[in-house]
Amino acid sequence: MSDVFRDRADAGRRLAQALAGLPLQDPVVLALPRGGVPVALEVARRLGAPLDLLLVRKIGAPAQPELAVAAVADGDPPVLVFDDETAELTGATRPWIEERARSEQGENRRRRQAYLHGRPPLPVAGRTVVVVDDGIATGTTVRAALKALRTQQPARLVLAVPVAPPETLAAMRPLVDDVVCLSQPPYFRAVGAHYRDFEQVSDAEVVECLARTSPAAPAIAAAPLGHSPAKSPRATVLRDVRVGAQHLPGVLAIPDPPLPGGGIVVFAHGSGSSRHSPRNRQVAAALQQRGLGTLLFDLLRDDEQDERRKVFDIPLLATRLEDAIDTLGAWPETAGRPLGLFGASTGAAAALVAAAARPQQVAAVVSRGGRPDLAGAALARVRAPTLLIVGGDDVEVLALNEQAAAQLRCLWRLEVVPGASHLFAEPGTLERAATLAGDWLARHLAEGALGTG
Repeated sequence: MSDVFRDRADAGRRLAQALAGLPLQDPVVLALPRGGVPVALEVARRLGAPLDLLLVRKIGAPAQPELAVAAVADGDPPVLVFDDETAELTGATRPWIEERARSEQGENRRRRQAYLHGRPPLPVAGRTVVVVDDGIATGTTVRAALKALRTQQPARLVLAVPVAPPETLAAMRPLVDDVVCLSQPPYFRAVGAHYRDFEQVSDAEVVECLARTSPAAPAIAAAPLGHSPAKSPRATVLRDVRVGAQHLPGVLAIPDPPLPGGGIVVFAHGSGSSRHSPRNRQVAAALQQRGLGTLLFDLLRDDEQDERRKVFDIPLLATRLEDAIDTLGAWPETAGRPLGLFGASTGAAAALVAAAARPQQVAAVVSRGGRPDLAGAALARVRAPTLLIVGGDDVEVLALNEQAAAQLRCLWRLEVVPGASHLFAEPGTLERAATLAGDWLARHLAEGALGTG
């Protein structure tokens, strides 16, 4: 089995396959947020098990916050685990660690409220508990989690991770009944080195993953940590779907209750990303809060994801996007609704080509950090109002967007987000991009609903 995973969802599917051979009676899957949640979602779905969170906070060394000296797990009372050797080397005293633990336990409580809306933890006594993370390095955080779980008397405790160093797993084995690990590299560098896509998981993605394990229940579109979900203006019902002739997997989100004539925004991912893209999920959650529906789906099949040439095959990606537009026109809950397209990277070019091919259906287009220049001659045929959002520090892509904008014959605007790089990873920059996109789409999709676009 390959030592490199495409993304966390890919790792989760492989991990679920390995777990499927174990006799797991009455299982419950517990994920360590945030990175472990997309992995655990795939495991929970394969096992037909409920998904919950196992909240643990790392306590970093005084001058090296990334180096764990202890960890505190949510519980009553909380469970505090020390790494005595590292604490001694870094000068972290017991009183200092205990003081930090009280603060971090408060953060555990805040996260439970934000992610689970106050729902109490699922009972684990007498059940098989599968603990999932996206990987383990030193294991301090996971040890705290496992010790906390043992106090709740599960019938069987299983640790399941895609990757970890052999010596860390050896230290874990006395704490659990079973260990399932897909890759144990002898020269371990970091968890992220074993993933092609290791983008940070957003709070919105955590909330959505939890909601998707209970299809009958509407999910609140994710609010930032510390905000009460009761104040969210609109709930969103999420549904797994298959899109187009290729039956590509996707997630359709419809506001509940749906707005009369409310628009739907189709996301076109780029550069080999998928419906699991944390950044597009965060933007989708922001659009859902404004009453817009969203469709995130994979433009490539699983067997195509690693073919680099297809990532840049704009005609192929545009054809898949046009199929999605036609699919939405056939579904009762989305038929007749104005459509917007949101493209990132190469997906932006595909969105513009699709908009040119479907002028009657597409009411607006937004590109974030996109490559609209790759749309070529289709630029002049786009009729939908188009917004190009580019990071101020993404100098080369900004120049390409300016060149592409000069070829557009529709209503268009170029917005530059100061201080943003290509991925909009800097604090506040993605939120700014989402606001710009939401303003543009809400306005022009409303015009489309009235027949004035």
